[in-house]
Amino acid sequence: MRIAICIKQVPDSWAEKKMVNGLLDRVNVDVVLNDLDEYAVEEALRIAEAHGGNDEGAANSVTVISMGPERATEAVRKALSMGANNAILISDASLAGADALATSKVLASVISKIGFDLVICGTESTDARMSVVPAMIAERLGCAQLTFASAVKVDPVGQQVSITRVTEAGVDEMSGQFPAVISVVEKINEPRYPSFKGIMSAKKKTIDVMDIAAVGVTVESSWSLVLDATPRPLRAAGIKVTDDGGAANQLVTFLSEKKLI
Repeated sequence: MRIAICIKQVPDSWAEKKMVNGLLDRVNVDVVLNDLDEYAVEEALRIAEAHGGNDEGAANSVTVISMGPERATEAVRKALSMGANNAILISDASLAGADALATSKVLASVISKIGFDLVICGTESTDARMSVVPAMIAERLGCAQLTFASAVKVDPVGQQVSITRVTEAGVDEMSGQFPAVISVVEKINEPRYPSFKGIMSAKKKTIDVMDIAAVGVTVESSWSLVLDATPRPLRAAGIKVTDDGGAANQLVTFLSEKKLI
């Protein structure tokens, strides 16, 4: 099986996020591999290991694909240290601030070029929280999409993949034929910690860096732009109630004003 994983480098969840000229500041903050993408990496490795492994000479290969600045190689290296075989980074100044439509177009083009049986993604990136890129990639590739999977089963012989999806209405069982795009939720597994051997091995692996010309697509600009952004106001001090015999009435009045009762 040829498995591709789409990952993204994002600002650390604990970092203070700021907008600069309509774009999220990614230079002056700590950046990490998107937490939710780690589950995608882990699931891809588990699938490969369950069906012959992805070691050198094995029948399976796991390729990490990311789009971002050169600094994103740090996140890519982490995915490689977890056990992925190969990596591709699409890095081009013209892609700065790319929205979901532009991002999916570039990623789908690269995935199509390398060939794949499965594409595995996290449900969303923690900096945008859109949850649409996996579906967009599947649409552009013209293949099945099995999203928000909490469990995945793969039949390489029958070239079929099945997932379990938990929704507010219950549990859905879905399946599709190869090739397919899957997005996984954080409850699907527990991502492994890179071993010392994996970290050292990742340093020797080559990351294929491509610009937009090498990808072979044209992305003039994003379809959506941020025209303005206002910092979230500081949190106001709470209301302190001193119980001098009328605290209960004050509480009822407050809840009533907030239409909570």
